[in-house]
Amino acid sequence: MSKNYEFTHRRKNLLNGEWVLVSPHRNNRPWLGATEAPDEASADNYDVACPLCPGNTRANGDSNPDYSFTHVFTNDFGALTPSNVDSAHIDSDDLFEAEAATGIARVICFSPQHNKTLPDLSINEITQVVATWKSQFNDLSGDYSCIHIFENKGEVMGCSQPHPHGQVWAHNHRSSEIQAEDERQLAYFQKHQRGLLDVYIEKEQKEQQRIVIENAHWIVVVPYWAKWPFETLLLCKDDIQTIGQLDDPQQLSLAETLKELTTRYDNVFNCSFPYSMGWHNAPLDLSDAQHWRLHAHFYPPLLRSASVKKHMVGYEMLAESQRDLTAETAAKILRDVPSIHYKS
Repeated sequence: MSKNYEFTHRRKNLLNGEWVLVSPHRNNRPWLGATEAPDEASADNYDVACPLCPGNTRANGDSNPDYSFTHVFTNDFGALTPSNVDSAHIDSDDLFEAEAATGIARVICFSPQHNKTLPDLSINEITQVVATWKSQFNDLSGDYSCIHIFENKGEVMGCSQPHPHGQVWAHNHRSSEIQAEDERQLAYFQKHQRGLLDVYIEKEQKEQQRIVIENAHWIVVVPYWAKWPFETLLLCKDDIQTIGQLDDPQQLSLAETLKELTTRYDNVFNCSFPYSMGWHNAPLDLSDAQHWRLHAHFYPPLLRSASVKKHMVGYEMLAESQRDLTAETAAKILRDVPSIHYKS
């Protein structure tokens, strides 16, 4: 039986301990205002000025190969560098605490075609992207314990290059989100002898209200604690801790899931739906990672139309996250839109 959440309340994020204020009375009708279908520039398959297109020269003078599927290179402006830092320059004070942060940052071009985002790619092409994520994870796992694979899609999410691409950042320090998720998953496992996300999947399957997509290996939900309007959580249903463990059927199933999810996103407002997404893998310096479950977060900012986004300001920055439509309403909207892309 569906639960009624149409009242002001708070929900707790079980993965990081944060709370979100839910105020459904502010947006009981999520279609307030016109649903816009903005004209999208019909970009060509190739852009002579794009530093990510095949054969083009990048800012550092290197030239991209004439690649056919994915292409990976070290970020010319990476936020992480492998060089060592003289510890004498690192603060070690009760009030001024710092530590060296070294690592590597790479760019992953999803396709040689300049105008194709993930929902525009075929299942085979997306499978190549998934295989590249896996190979990059395995390649970097010998040197780094914390590996982040992510994508920023759209100008509104700060994407500086329109050519569809993602990134991989690898380092040995625990990023704050991974540290928080590790602590909470471990505490739950020690108390219940079961994985937190394993039990969470079962509860979502029982309630059915927040599930968007489910197949043999993957489930996509609008998480109970979602803070972004159409946030989703992509979970592996199998006992898998890192993307490096995926077998061929799991990779193909993931490609099909990504194709459907990103298509449904685009169909909400008939636009190229922006988001930031990223994989959370178990850190590789754990002696035992059985409390972990591989998952990815999708954080899209759009709220009411293709041009109206949720702003995380004021109360959200100074107190805690707040959302207008409930996670259950968002999940229903995503379920109800077609799974065939609107441009088709």
